[in-house]
Amino acid sequence: MTILGFLLLIILFLSFFIYCSWLNPEDITLYYWPDHSITFSPALLILGFVLVGLVIGYGAHIYSLITHQLKHWRRDRNEKKAKEIETIYREGVSRLLSGDLKKARTLLQKALDRDPKRVDTLIAMANLELQDGQGEAAIKLLSQAWQIDPKNLEPLFKLASTHEEMGNIDQARAAYQEILALEAGNRKALRSLRSLAMKEGNWEEALELQKRVIKVAQGSSRLDEEKKLLSRLRYEVARGRLEAGKADEALGAFQELVKEQPDFVPARVSLGDAQLALNRSDEAVQTWQEGYRKLGRGVFLSRLEDHFMGVEDPASLLAFYRAEVEKQPDDMMLRLFFGKFCLRLEMVDEAIEQLQTVENAGVESSQLNFLLGEAYRRRDRLPEAIEEYQRALGTNKHLRLGYVCDNCGTPSEEWHSRCDSCSTWGSLSLINRQLFRDARPLEVREIHHGER
Repeated sequence: MTILGFLLLIILFLSFFIYCSWLNPEDITLYYWPDHSITFSPALLILGFVLVGLVIGYGAHIYSLITHQLKHWRRDRNEKKAKEIETIYREGVSRLLSGDLKKARTLLQKALDRDPKRVDTLIAMANLELQDGQGEAAIKLLSQAWQIDPKNLEPLFKLASTHEEMGNIDQARAAYQEILALEAGNRKALRSLRSLAMKEGNWEEALELQKRVIKVAQGSSRLDEEKKLLSRLRYEVARGRLEAGKADEALGAFQELVKEQPDFVPARVSLGDAQLALNRSDEAVQTWQEGYRKLGRGVFLSRLEDHFMGVEDPASLLAFYRAEVEKQPDDMMLRLFFGKFCLRLEMVDEAIEQLQTVENAGVESSQLNFLLGEAYRRRDRLPEAIEEYQRALGTNKHLRLGYVCDNCGTPSEEWHSRCDSCSTWGSLSLINRQLFRDARPLEVREIHHGER
């Protein structure tokens, strides 16, 4: 407001005051206590009210202005503090990622001292403690972060994985269940709980969790993979029932699995096992024979051999092998098992015939070499037997004993300063080195004359 405008306002106000005084010449008596009163003109009363209103309004304006300035100052101070803490936090995380744990601890602790309720800093400190091998301290920090922000899933996931790494399975499961309480369809938590159940062999629980995973994974690129795992879990549940003596319950599940996935080998094998447990041996034999014809896996031939030898009916299996060899003369797997079975029945010449056919086909296998060595030994063809045994054992004329990595278990024919698999230096040692180091010579005590 300009000075001229202010003067004009005063003039108008005075004119209004004079005008009111002229219209209201009488005085007004105001009693504020018995026998006590004040007498003044109406114009003066109006003037007083106007002044009081102006004072109140101006005071409210001043209060509002001061309050606004104070809030602005506080906000600026908090923002400045938050920026400083963020800078310290980021530098600490950078030091943590670069492996400088000492400097990272100093910076993160400084950030935490300035804001003890900052969840990101607590999680970063927990990561530092984990890298430093302090699992319990990490768990304490993560629990604190979760208590500060109970709906934040990040500290919960980190808490669950930390418990899992430390072997605290019950605590890890509880943390994943807390996540599901906040977000019932969380795929990561469901998959983690399912994995825990699978590790513990709790196939029923794993199956139920997998059903929930598939329910929330509709449209996901991993849906086919999840459905495949569902069938594997159904198989494990059925296998558990078979082992528990509930073959009749398991049989239907195996039949459904074979129908849905004809190339799933374990389902066909266990279907035969269930049929055999229910005294339906002919069906079991047919299942295993068809399984081999369709899938070509040796486990079906092993099951057939164990069954027929168990019921003392090797002739039926011999007939099967001979018929199949005529139909599929190029099936070397079939010939290997045929030769093995002949050797078991002391039909050595026929065993050698089948096994040599496999060897002449270019197959190099320690199992084949062992079987041929055993067949030659039984025919007193010792030089050939020794050669096959050597090939089976992997020995050579220099009698190298071989090495193994102490860290990852990878074998190596030659010693190397660094393992090719895990890149650890100085980890290659003689196979079974510890057995030789722990062994001690047998002490022979001197026996004195006349002592027994």
